[in-house]
This record gives sequence, C-alpha cells and structure tokens, in this order.
Amino acid sequence: MRTPSAPTDCFIALGSNLGDRHANIRAAVDALAKLPGTELLRVSTIIETEPVGPPGQDRYLNGVAHVRTTLSPRELLQHLLRIELERGRDRANSPRWGSRTLDLDLLLFGDHIIDEPGLTVPHPRLRERLFVLEPLAEIAREQRLPTDGRTTGELLESLRRGTLVASVRPTIG
Repeated sequence: MRTPSAPTDCFIALGSNLGDRHANIRAAVDALAKLPGTELLRVSTIIETEPVGPPGQDRYLNGVAHVRTTLSPRELLQHLLRIELERGRDRANSPRWGSRTLDLDLLLFGDHIIDEPGLTVPHPRLRERLFVLEPLAEIAREQRLPTDGRTTGELLESLRRGTLVASVRPTIG
C-alpha cells in the first residue's frame, strides 16, 4: 500500500500489564510523537482494566492515541511493532492474549478498510472491547467506522447495553 498523499487521522490502542506500566505507556506515546511524518494530536485518559485471556495476569493500563500521519498503514504498523519490541515485547514468542509490556494496535486508519495478512483495519475486535471503546470514544466520540458508519460513541453505548451481537464486515470482491 502506498503512502497517502495527504495526512490521515489514525487511532492507536495503547496497553501494558507488565513491568512499569505507566513508563511503558509514556514511552509509547513519546515514540508515536517522534514518528516520521506523524503528529500526535491527543491521548485519552489512561484507564486500568481487567485482563482478557489466561488467568493470573496483572491488570492492564489502556488508552488510545490519535495521530495524523503521512505514513502508509503498513509503514505505521511496522513502527508500532518496532516500538513494542523496544519495550520488550516479542509477539512471535508470546501467547495470544498473554501478558505484555506494551501492546499497540492500529484501530482506525482514516476511512480505510484493509484486510491483508497481518493487517486488518478497522481492528477486528474494536467493537467488542470496552477497554478500547471507552478511551476511543472519549477522544473521538463522533468518529465513524468505515465499515458501517456507526460512531464510536454509538458502539460504546451499544456494548454497554449489551445490544452489539456481532461484527459484520462487507464482502470485498
């Protein structure tokens, strides 16, 4: 995928439940602000949440960062993976939904819908997770998902009411 000609607004989930969680989140935010062609616009309140996954994990700190970038989605993802690695996360040798020093997920990349190996945007579990939707809606309540046009605020309220039953993605092709 080529680099966009105009800056694109993106939302990135931030999470940590190992080590100095606050320092890990701060380091991630600092690193995002230093990415080439990228401006850090806003960071949500950081919340503490119960872990998803195997029992015995420590609680997470979670938040969302809003950036504007000229990087392509794939380039941005590569930077996110590098930042995770620099904070001690090795995705290749970590269990799914296991503890992690840092977890950075690309939630939204403008109005792009991407389904490629290793890159799915909007994030496939975005609409199922309060720990993502709460901070996302805090900083971008009217942001619409390109898949169905619903706002993050609407998704949050649906999830809180328990009315969101499934994520439906359009068939491409």
